[in-house]
Amino acid sequence: MKTDSQLHRDVLEQLRWEPSIREAEIGTSVKDGVVTLSGFVDSFAEKWAAVRAVEKLSGVKAAVDNIEVKLPSAHLRTDVDIAHAVVSALAWDVQVPNAQIKSTVRDGWLTLEGDVEWEFQRRAAERAVRNLTGVKGVSNLITVKPKHVSPYDVSSKIKETLRRSAEFDADRITVEAHDGTVTLNGTVRSYAERRDAERAAWSAPGVTKVDDHIAVTI
Repeated sequence: MKTDSQLHRDVLEQLRWEPSIREAEIGTSVKDGVVTLSGFVDSFAEKWAAVRAVEKLSGVKAAVDNIEVKLPSAHLRTDVDIAHAVVSALAWDVQVPNAQIKSTVRDGWLTLEGDVEWEFQRRAAERAVRNLTGVKGVSNLITVKPKHVSPYDVSSKIKETLRRSAEFDADRITVEAHDGTVTLNGTVRSYAERRDAERAAWSAPGVTKVDDHIAVTI
């Protein structure tokens, strides 16, 4: 098991390693495996990249995002300009059913709403807009409303996905499905594995909610 000081060194090295992150502007602290990030960055894309980079590390149980986005003057855009860019970005992404998604912008903060059939479409919509110039943050309120699939089929498909992955010991994770809600229990070796298991659950047809109770054991 890593000590907090060892994990803190890993966090600093990971941030230095990522070319899209200016680590000197990001403050870090670690307590009992929980990493807190703070400070200021120039874009929402950099903020997102910093959090994801830390979540990949072995020994991280959770990440707390206290980073603030302060746009440089060259990146400032009106909400109207951002809104037009968002419409274009959603329309150009083949994975996004853009006709089903509405967006609003207020003071650079973008909110996405609407209904989609798959979780990957919900994630694709956010991915399409988070790197746009002028965006300070994204609230993804898109709802997943899939076609009906039997709970047995949902559970079976998720278990098969976990067994195919080299990252997991599938026998350590249990999957229960009921009325579109999937509940995950068990243990994994890292926070990144826990997120991957959650993504695997969301990839199954008919899933509207994932309750992740997986524990990270270092």
